Amino acid sequence: MNTKISRISSVPEGESLILLGNKNSAWRGYGLTGKEVEYIKKSLRKAKTESLMIDQLGRKIWVQVIPDKKTVDLKHEAVRRAGAGLAAEVNQSKAAKVTVVDVASNGGATLAMAEGLVLANYKFVKYYTDTKTAPVLKHVKVFSKKLPASDIPQLSCVLEGTAKARTLVNEPLSFLTAVQLSKEIRSFAKEAGFKVEVLTKSKIESLKMGGLLGVNKGSLDPPTFSIMEWKPKKARNKKPYVLVGKGVVFDTGGLSLKPTPNSMDMMKCDMGGAAAVAGTLYAVAKAKLPVHVIGLVPATDNRPSGNAYVPGDVLTMYDGTTVEVLNTDAEGRLILADALTYAKKYKPELVIDLATLTGAAVAAIGHYGIVSMQEDAEKENGLLKKSGNAVHERLAEMPFWSEYDDLIKSSVADIKNLGGPTAGAITAGKFLHHFTEYPWIHLDIAGPAFLTAPDGYRTIGGTGVGVRLLFDFFKQK
Repeated sequence: MNTKISRISSVPEGESLILLGNKNSAWRGYGLTGKEVEYIKKSLRKAKTESLMIDQLGRKIWVQVIPDKKTVDLKHEAVRRAGAGLAAEVNQSKAAKVTVVDVASNGGATLAMAEGLVLANYKFVKYYTDTKTAPVLKHVKVFSKKLPASDIPQLSCVLEGTAKARTLVNEPLSFLTAVQLSKEIRSFAKEAGFKVEVLTKSKIESLKMGGLLGVNKGSLDPPTFSIMEWKPKKARNKKPYVLVGKGVVFDTGGLSLKPTPNSMDMMKCDMGGAAAVAGTLYAVAKAKLPVHVIGLVPATDNRPSGNAYVPGDVLTMYDGTTVEVLNTDAEGRLILADALTYAKKYKPELVIDLATLTGAAVAAIGHYGIVSMQEDAEKENGLLKKSGNAVHERLAEMPFWSEYDDLIKSSVADIKNLGGPTAGAITAGKFLHHFTEYPWIHLDIAGPAFLTAPDGYRTIGGTGVGVRLLFDFFKQK
């Protein structure tokens, strides 16, 4: 993570501040002169602005009013986005540290401001030769009398997990092969304290995971299957929650080759689901949340070599289901199917899969949210939606009517890996549902997982979507 975040017990003198208040806040103190306080009040009242900056010859004080929104969730999102704008200003001022001061006695908004600052301050700089490209801001301090002691440490954990997920997505295939992904997951585990087992190709072959092996046939690099587990002694859940993440480290489309512009050129992001699962396990374990969570990540790249699987092939999956391949670019559901079958061994309380699965999901709702489907998990799905609203990683639930099952029936095998010209996100979900026998939620994160331009605190490239959502969900357990 580019930025450290910590709670402090008093406002430091002489350092740059962000004062977070309301229109009617007094603004007195904090090193402001009487004239400066009057200027702030007059500007907020007459100019109808929500932010301004006082420059005290090197020390800068930013004043930010909490926007008035219809709900608390929308208010916090507006504050996060304000924090993103302030992150840019703080960096331009060359301030290495800044303190967020809760003038409004609003702990939730203060957390949101800190969150927006830190998330917006992320930058993937590994491959720059010029070290000056890194953000100047290194430390965000928080002063509030309304925050429970655990809030900032937990926020730090989830922000670290999000940053790690972003970095995984931003890494190119030249570094992040399936094998390297499993090594990165091991490093997360060592740092955060959860367990990892990695199944190599020989073990995957012995298990006859035909989906993962089929997609991997065109690659020179072997597949991996990473199994993560965080099991605290006093876990609240008797049966584990299982997270499954799509780990296609690069997707050419296979022999059903993608076009390069605005498609294949971004396909290092096709393991965004795997990154979300790894980042979530990191955050949950680092924060020591009292929940038993297992993460499963099947990983491979999808390439069109001479031995690659082809349209018309029939694959036999881990559970014995035969699948007619109509399009080799519908590969994510094939590797996820084997992992969803594997999840049955844990007798899970709930399984949630995350995948950059379909362009149809992007077409349906853009990058503004996550397309979701569920089966036998109405209560848990409601809680997940609530978390989605809280962190602004919102769920748009699609219908899951039985009529869609007919669209994946095959004339030569049990099912096929392509549904048809319509309802593509739903038929992809129906394919996955075939391999589930437990309460299950499917999250298609194809829209928000990777951005070609920054969107507030969601920086260009990998966004780490899913980590904050799932951490909030587990925090409520």
